[in-house]
Amino acid sequence: MRVFMLGWEFPPFITGGLGTACYGLTKALDKLGVKVTFVLPSVVTDQNTTHVKLLSPEGIKDILKTQSRLFSNIKFHTIDSPLSPYDSAEVYKQRIEWALAQKQHVSITKGLNLEQLTCGGHYSGDMYTEVHRYAAVAAELGLNEDFDIVHAHDWMTYPAGIAVSALTGKPLVVHVHSTEFDRSGENVNQMIYDIERSGFHAADVIIAVSHMTRNIIISRYGVPAEKVEVVYNGVERDNGEWTLADSGIKKDEKIVLFLGRITMQKGPEYFLQAAKKVLEVMDDVKFVMAGSGDMMHRMIEMAAGLGIGQKVLFTGFLRGEQVRQIFRMADLYVMPSVSEPFGIAPLEALGHDVPVIISKQSGVSEVLTHALKVDFWDTDEIANKIIAVLRYPPLNITLRDYGNYEARRLRWEDSANKCAKIYEQMLVSV
Repeated sequence: MRVFMLGWEFPPFITGGLGTACYGLTKALDKLGVKVTFVLPSVVTDQNTTHVKLLSPEGIKDILKTQSRLFSNIKFHTIDSPLSPYDSAEVYKQRIEWALAQKQHVSITKGLNLEQLTCGGHYSGDMYTEVHRYAAVAAELGLNEDFDIVHAHDWMTYPAGIAVSALTGKPLVVHVHSTEFDRSGENVNQMIYDIERSGFHAADVIIAVSHMTRNIIISRYGVPAEKVEVVYNGVERDNGEWTLADSGIKKDEKIVLFLGRITMQKGPEYFLQAAKKVLEVMDDVKFVMAGSGDMMHRMIEMAAGLGIGQKVLFTGFLRGEQVRQIFRMADLYVMPSVSEPFGIAPLEALGHDVPVIISKQSGVSEVLTHALKVDFWDTDEIANKIIAVLRYPPLNITLRDYGNYEARRLRWEDSANKCAKIYEQMLVSV
């Protein structure tokens, strides 16, 4: 089995859960003997990705010189893309300015200025053109690769998946890790919604990371139910050693952790509101917000406004060993997401023997029994459950031990097996 896989990020260069999921899945597919060619929109070193062949548009200049242009209305360059699936307009502008300062060639359409490039909402300016440049390059690359299935991860790669599938006649799988309704609520970006909808309807099979996500795809995008399969994410095991960093946290203080992008989707304001209520009852607690996002500065101001600034630590974006260390320091992990298609972080927490409180509005709540579940908006209940876990060791131990056992049952090997079966069924029906 040979899979032409399209993604936007891959470890060690990640900004969110998508890269982690792509890594875990491809690594498990490799163990099954599935050959994966993973196409990324930027140059990535392969020192940590020996199990998968990585290709980048930068690496196909010779192909582009000899192949005829397949997309006459789309111009593209074989260059590093300054874009990321989680960029805000301001972050994108900073990336462009940095690239210009470094005298790098970035994909800016001739005649556009920075203001034009960074106008609009969360996904700004040239993002649409960039996505379609990636599609054009991926399509030419696909003509020179030998594969059986096209597998596209999340909305930015759907145009590429559609193009590669159309040009090669190979069946298309689109993998939905998040929808625009998860990211933006009812205030969806119409451009992104249209791309998602096109991808869903063009796909031969859609893989959703939870039944919650499957229901959104069916009800919000008009997709036939029989077309959507559910494949839960897994979690990587970690047995590394660690040492307590100099964090300013006293040994007798409990640590309640929020780890994720600090954006509307993740519900950081509900975490702080619950923290305020906990601290009215307990003083020996520190709340750690690990991550970055467009709401970070607002959350710092909010913590100060609530009078709990000295009890809340903001770490910024963490990766690798830093993530493992913060999990090992934590006494409790809280995920108050407004809409979470799956949620790998609670599984990672349980893998480090940290009990979890998760929102009912998450896909991972479908597969965890030994986790405390709350409505994201119910900050009284979140606070009550935090206090209960910190104060009552038997509850803490039960959630930790049984939750850890449940998390260990969710393996990337099982996810890969389900994907492989989907591939096989698709090839039989072609």
